[in-house]
Amino acid sequence: MRERPRLATAPLLDVSDRHARYLWRLLSKNALLYTEMINQGAITRGAADSHLRYNAEEHPVALQLGGSDPAMLAESARMGEQWGYDEINLNCGCPSERVQSGAFGACLMREPDLVADCIKAMQDAVQRVPVTVKHRIGLDKDESYAMVRDFVGTLADAGVEHFIVHARNAWLKGLSPKENREIPPLRYEVVYQLKQDFPDLNIALNGGVTTAEQIRHHWNHVDGVMIGREAWHNPWSLTQWDGLMAGEQDRAVMLTRDEVELAMVAYMEREAAQYDTWWYAVARSMLGLRHGQRGARRWRQVWSDHRLKGAKPREVYDLAQKALHSSPPVLEEDVH
Repeated sequence: MRERPRLATAPLLDVSDRHARYLWRLLSKNALLYTEMINQGAITRGAADSHLRYNAEEHPVALQLGGSDPAMLAESARMGEQWGYDEINLNCGCPSERVQSGAFGACLMREPDLVADCIKAMQDAVQRVPVTVKHRIGLDKDESYAMVRDFVGTLADAGVEHFIVHARNAWLKGLSPKENREIPPLRYEVVYQLKQDFPDLNIALNGGVTTAEQIRHHWNHVDGVMIGREAWHNPWSLTQWDGLMAGEQDRAVMLTRDEVELAMVAYMEREAAQYDTWWYAVARSMLGLRHGQRGARRWRQVWSDHRLKGAKPREVYDLAQKALHSSPPVLEEDVH
């Protein structure tokens, strides 16, 4: 089994695009970055370039696929490896109604044999990269351990070695995706038990993790931790990750927030030149960069001001810097 980074960003729908991943890579050199979930059909029906494009700086980067058709998933996995992705991941955890209607995501936990067929087809289609699975600990209000244990066991028999486990059930009816991240209770002990029952598998935990202390605690029980919303809302927290993974608690990325912001401005200019990407499509990924700083609210307002769409990125940067540094003394609303 190949060694994996012990920290990863989560595949968040409408969030984990290549712009967010570029920012996260500036902040952590070694974390594993996941794409947002990409539908099997979106890749195989002619839109591969727009969906599979990523920045060379992103490695290691994993492609997450959504689907339940073995042949289409196999072709998507083959294309993902051809594009240079370091891992192919199958989504068996998303509870979104958009996903259920296509018969993939968390509802696939009811069909482990079908998932195993998908996995085998994907593994046969790739030569070098691992095929992994992300899933929940159960469905709806059924909290029996047997379901997730048997699901993991079936896929392990199919050759899966790496699992990312969101420590909540997926409620398939009655909750929005946002509510599914908050209302079903976190049950970390279920993920810990999976690691005990399958000691030879690589088990990573996902769900509700925000601090270095929590990361270290979970590492006592599982192999890795995946973090989603905290990486989006407070990306500066990623500057601790490389030190944590290296066992050097006080080590951080040797960049200031100003340097990261300027690097993102240069990236905006590069994206505009290469792909006609508007700067504000990139800026949304870094609105949490100043989280906790004085003037952060005013700074965010500049970078999210659509009246500035016609301005150049460096012009917006200058306005944002002026707003940041001309702020009055810190107010509670600026730091929360």
